[in-house]
Amino acid sequence: MNDIREAAGLPEVLRALARSQPDEAALIHIRVPDADDGHDTLTYARLDLAARELAARLRAEAGLVPGDRVLLQLPSGTRFPVAFFGCLYAGLIAVPAPLPGNNRRELLRVKGIVRQAGVRAILTDGENRPAVRAWLSAQSLEDVPLLVTEGPDGAPPGPADAPPLLPGETARHDTPALIQYTSGSTSDPKGVVVTHGNLLHNVAVMGASFAVPPGTRHGGWIPLYHDMGLVGHLLTGVLLGRGAVTMNPIAFIRKPHQWLSVIDRFAIGHSNAPDFAYALCLRRTRPDQIEGLDLSRWRYAVNGSEPVHAPTLRAFTERFAPYGFRPDALVPCYGMAEATLYVSGTVSRPPATFHADAALLERNVLAAAKPADPARSTTRELVSCGELHDLTCRIVDPETGAALPDGTVGEIWLRGPGVAHGYWDNTAATEEIFGAVLDGEPYLRTGDLGALLDGELFLTGRRKEALTVNGRNLYPQDIEHELRSRHPELAALPGAAFTVVDRRGERHEEALVVTQEIARHLPDEQYARLAADMKRTVVREFGLPVRGVALLRRGTVRRTTSGKIQRVAMRELFLADALRPLYADWWTGGPGGTDGPER
Repeated sequence: MNDIREAAGLPEVLRALARSQPDEAALIHIRVPDADDGHDTLTYARLDLAARELAARLRAEAGLVPGDRVLLQLPSGTRFPVAFFGCLYAGLIAVPAPLPGNNRRELLRVKGIVRQAGVRAILTDGENRPAVRAWLSAQSLEDVPLLVTEGPDGAPPGPADAPPLLPGETARHDTPALIQYTSGSTSDPKGVVVTHGNLLHNVAVMGASFAVPPGTRHGGWIPLYHDMGLVGHLLTGVLLGRGAVTMNPIAFIRKPHQWLSVIDRFAIGHSNAPDFAYALCLRRTRPDQIEGLDLSRWRYAVNGSEPVHAPTLRAFTERFAPYGFRPDALVPCYGMAEATLYVSGTVSRPPATFHADAALLERNVLAAAKPADPARSTTRELVSCGELHDLTCRIVDPETGAALPDGTVGEIWLRGPGVAHGYWDNTAATEEIFGAVLDGEPYLRTGDLGALLDGELFLTGRRKEALTVNGRNLYPQDIEHELRSRHPELAALPGAAFTVVDRRGERHEEALVVTQEIARHLPDEQYARLAADMKRTVVREFGLPVRGVALLRRGTVRRTTSGKIQRVAMRELFLADALRPLYADWWTGGPGGTDGPER
């Protein structure tokens, strides 16, 4: 199949590959990165047979019918693709979600997904069935059937078990294949409805952009319930016939060098990760751990899913150049679930950056900086997220809905075949986000702020997180990054900057608050000194007073599964006086006072 976009649905592509390259590896899962035999292989023929047998069983034994939603709670491994394609073969809609863990908010969020999506069954494997069953009982979800990927006897299917034709084999481009839940609130999750056509188109576009040479694969450590892992690694590798490689995300977090080792050993040519993953490799990889490492086949090191920092790109290239890593391998990208995944990125060149005039940027103008004023920072270095791929992008004034010229910061609006069809069972949110109209054409409102310059997209921040203080437009990630770079006590730990309305008698004004994790306990006087130094840094670099600083225990700053800071959630915790800081430096009448922030 020369262009997978010509297929009616994903099952048609998998069937064709199972016939044309049955013994090739569709998936290699790394169980033990350091062991020669620590991996499992799933061939195209085996994946196809197992998925079709599971599809028949889901229909016959569970009574599921096309269009039913099935929650997939499985670890990264060979059973996840069997479950995913099994759902598609049966005409069911897959709803990926994390396995139960210790994070209470995550447990409640997945419960909200089960209810909001109207999940008809939950699919896991035998090993994780007890944990999932316990979670269902704790969340009063016993009414949802729990199924396992293995057959009744625990054995994998044989060729005779696979039925000849299944409902999913007649899927069309507009048939829903997947509901990808975004990192919304626990009580009101939003699920993006992604169709077969969306997936085929986005995978084809990524295949053209990240055209790995024969013999190399797609893959990495991103969880498969996350769109960057599911679409960016698994589906791109499998559907393009190149194969995918997965590994346990925890293995990467504990030993970052194992990601690099897997890239080398299993010939991964394209691997995605957020910016923090590259920074983690820099901080926690020792020379003895990467002796003999060869990264020359890693042609596309995609950096996305959170703000991309230019210093991280430069440091990573310099550190790993002796191991064959090329300067043009790093690919800063922009993507989102509402556009299936991949939106923009430019390959085969070193990352492009732009030194913007900070004062003009605060007025929503993207212009080159003048010679630096030695007295204070006058520039902001932005990383280009490259060119758009088969999507129309317009920069729009979010208040008036008017299109803006190049070089002006506004909300990013998108339209094209990669844009999803809306949110599941949420008409109001679908109309608000997917129903924007410009020049008579429908557009997706991304909620992200940025500008187009010479055909390239530059992101500046999230609209709902932008800071407007004294008429100036600032971006919290700039403040957070500056604090981490200036204060060693904060290095590599997350923080969240936001504004609240400060009530001072009759005066109501926006006040900046900085919350920041810190690695270790300190005497109170050292906390006080650090908080004061942080305030001075923000005044010096941004000309902005800080009204409140909260130094927090590790793990307190809310983040999404991909590492994005949830600043709105942190603001809500601050207003509810629920942060429980190690040290707090509030203004008079801070949280809980008569004067102070409006709730």
